[in-house]
Amino acid sequence: MKLGISSYTYAWSAGVPGYPAGLHPLTHEGLLERAVALSVPVVQIADNLPLDALDKAERRVLARCARDHGLEIEVGTRGIEAETLRRNLDIAVEFGSPILRTLIDSPVQRPTPQEAVAALRQAAPDFKRAGVALAIENHDRFRAATLREIIEDVGSEYVGICLDTANSLGCGEGIDQVLDALAERVVNLHVKDFIVRRLPHNKGFIVEGSPAGQGQLSIPAVLEKLRQAGRDVNAILELWAPPEAALEASIAREEAWAAESVRYLRTLALLRT
Repeated sequence: MKLGISSYTYAWSAGVPGYPAGLHPLTHEGLLERAVALSVPVVQIADNLPLDALDKAERRVLARCARDHGLEIEVGTRGIEAETLRRNLDIAVEFGSPILRTLIDSPVQRPTPQEAVAALRQAAPDFKRAGVALAIENHDRFRAATLREIIEDVGSEYVGICLDTANSLGCGEGIDQVLDALAERVVNLHVKDFIVRRLPHNKGFIVEGSPAGQGQLSIPAVLEKLRQAGRDVNAILELWAPPEAALEASIAREEAWAAESVRYLRTLALLRT
């Protein structure tokens, strides 16, 4: 398992919809520079810093920059519409990405499980020809068992799961339940630590992110469960850094958390850095 960072490691720097943008938003080149500074070998560039917003010449320059720094690029998008998948599969091939990470839902589509199976079956042959795995992320609308059924019904070794360690909390599922259902189908991992704490009035809980290794997620247990399932996948750090009063402070917090998280993750024997 190789360790990597993502454009979602630096969500505040990249820009969060509905919140003010920073004076110097994160660029694609800037994300590569952060990977170099942290000495991590993999960078996942997702839909909050979309590669399809660049023209082909700009992507060539970015790919050359990644090669010059010895960085592997993973490509991410959102949605399973045919054109979205075709366009981003081409980009994944440009960058030599072994996966295309996506979500079933997009701003314009919320497919049923049956509609998702039909769309993924249509796309699967293209991914097989390209040698790129389509990595469907567990978000918070479908439970893990439903996602497993979707993947099994598609029936392609080139359609699997991008397992996020926190997202399924949104549909009432913990990481053990998610791993039990999906570990054998995982082709990419999002390491996202979190803390669940009771509100002061004792009438509910709040879930917030934390630096990796400082929350309630047993990251070694997650890695070991994937190892037992025979999955040697890249582990990509993502962060849920809560906002500060000022955007600059939010950006500073996630930068500090990224450094703390990478330091911790480097101590884990199953991760190659």
